[in-house]
Amino acid sequence: MTDVRAPYDARVDGELDPNLSRWLWLVKWILAIPHYVVLLFLWIGLVVVTVIAFFAILFTGRYPRPLFEYAVGVLRWNWRVGFYASNPLGTDRYPPFTLADVEDYPARLRVVHPERLSRGLVLVKWWLLALPHYLLVAAFTTGIGYTAVRESERGGRQFGGPGLVGLLVVFAAIALLFTGRYPRGIFDFVMGLNRWGLRVAAYAALLTDRYPPFRLDQGPHEPDG
Repeated sequence: MTDVRAPYDARVDGELDPNLSRWLWLVKWILAIPHYVVLLFLWIGLVVVTVIAFFAILFTGRYPRPLFEYAVGVLRWNWRVGFYASNPLGTDRYPPFTLADVEDYPARLRVVHPERLSRGLVLVKWWLLALPHYLLVAAFTTGIGYTAVRESERGGRQFGGPGLVGLLVVFAAIALLFTGRYPRGIFDFVMGLNRWGLRVAAYAALLTDRYPPFRLDQGPHEPDG
């Protein structure tokens, strides 16, 4: 019987820096602008790669390895930049400009290349099967789950909050500013939410057929089962 706590195919890790600067988080988003520019083009490339991979899987049951490595690299790059600059602000070490896995960087994402993928599942997993996860991830990242609706002359208008993750990171940043410490409980919880979102991203990007678990694995590292 498979252990329900077994690690997911997309392994997400993030090690909290014990000596975070009190104030650097105020300007990290500015320092990370070069990364945002690069990521814009990388994500455009990822969309193209995913479309090509869709047809490759549909007709051959395989995700071409060079395309697979690129897709994983984009998610990995995005995770490193987020970990540094916005969510969860877990390190002061500037992210490297590379798609490759950097073993000594605090934030890592790894996905094992599958030998075979379902040719039928590729038709529905990225939109239909993943829909429940999309709704949950949207709820804790954008606040859409707590949207208030107000009637007006033009009809209903929706107002979404910043999301649970954003609120927790802001609270942690303020605590860091005044105390010099990042609350460990908040970090572990935010890591769990990020891990959930990245697992769904890997599934939606066709990198695995294994359905993401409805499970909040908190802490810096994946569960060992």
